[in-house]
Amino acid sequence: MPHLVILYTPNLDAPLDEGGSDMGALCRALAATMCAQTDAESGKPVFPTGGVRVLAYPARHFAVGDGGAAGLAAGGTGDYAFVYINLRMARGRSAATQQAVGRALEACAKAHFAPQLATSHIGVTLQIDEGPEVFDAKNSSLHPLFNK
Repeated sequence: MPHLVILYTPNLDAPLDEGGSDMGALCRALAATMCAQTDAESGKPVFPTGGVRVLAYPARHFAVGDGGAAGLAAGGTGDYAFVYINLRMARGRSAATQQAVGRALEACAKAHFAPQLATSHIGVTLQIDEGPEVFDAKNSSLHPLFNK
């Protein structure tokens, strides 16, 4: 762990020139941001590279706000978009580290969605959750790749 899951309205899968977004690029950017985080006190990476996972899923069914009425009244298309980004990480990181990670991920997401935030109606939410786990099993051949 850490695992970052993105749920989003499928209208963001539209071409970029139609208000869509490259969600694959967002996944890579968020993963790179996570891998770049270092603990201010120890100077060590906050997350093990082999544990970083970023997954994005479009919501097959969705409803946002009033269905578009306010957007149409404001001169827009009424086609609202929404992105929910949730990072789940294990316990043990300081509050300062958690806040720094949150700010870095928020900056990454805001930069990615800057065109949509400037020209359309979109909501972007980022939340970070931390254990406690009641069961935690890990089976991976990824970590040895990065622990050389």
